[in-house]
Amino acid sequence: MSDDRRPKRFYTRAEAAAGEGGFRVELDGRPIRTPGRNLVAVPSRDTAEALAAEWAAQGERVDPMTMPLTRLVNSALDGVARDPRAVADEIVRYAGSDLLCYRAEAPERLVDRQTLHWDPVLDWARDTLGARFILTQGIIFVDQPPSAVAAVDEALPADPLRLAALNLMTTLSGSALLALAVWHGLLSPEAAWAAAHVDEDVQIEMWGEDAEAMERRAARWRDFSAAAALLRQIGGPEG
Repeated sequence: MSDDRRPKRFYTRAEAAAGEGGFRVELDGRPIRTPGRNLVAVPSRDTAEALAAEWAAQGERVDPMTMPLTRLVNSALDGVARDPRAVADEIVRYAGSDLLCYRAEAPERLVDRQTLHWDPVLDWARDTLGARFILTQGIIFVDQPPSAVAAVDEALPADPLRLAALNLMTTLSGSALLALAVWHGLLSPEAAWAAAHVDEDVQIEMWGEDAEAMERRAARWRDFSAAAALLRQIGGPEG
């Protein structure tokens, strides 16, 4: 007997449909619900179709780990919607010690790479959000100006779906500024992901890859790109 505890696939077709609260996903004509029994309804047909595609792609058993968008939407509807302020506060805490503010002293290629990938985002945060951050070398914590952190807080959306996506991108990248830069269209998801891994990539160039580490990174990228796709589908700050 197999010890696979993943649920067996119980449906034949998965489709997006207009319905209560926007667009939803139907399995054999029945709308799906989150683990918390909330109706899965999203504002974008593209998002509903992407969700349906994840369900349609399942094999004999349903594997949630292969459904990053479904997991993200479930988290938004079951968790973030109950306490959006707590989720916003977590993003703001990341901004207070944002990855982009902590610079290496050496080697030169890493210093140059950080400058290339990170300075344009900090300049954008200053010019667009009104957030001026202080840079430091090494890992010694530096207090950021309250006005900079407050500017990030003010830039955050209120709706659970966007907030959940930004929170996931922030925690995966270590940078609230990179997440916001993707949402605002300054960076592509791929560019933001590369910026988040400047240090790691320089180490790989110097010492080679670790297969297990790269596998974990690929799994995190699937979640990051799903969050970025959700933001694109439901619209940017002006959407």
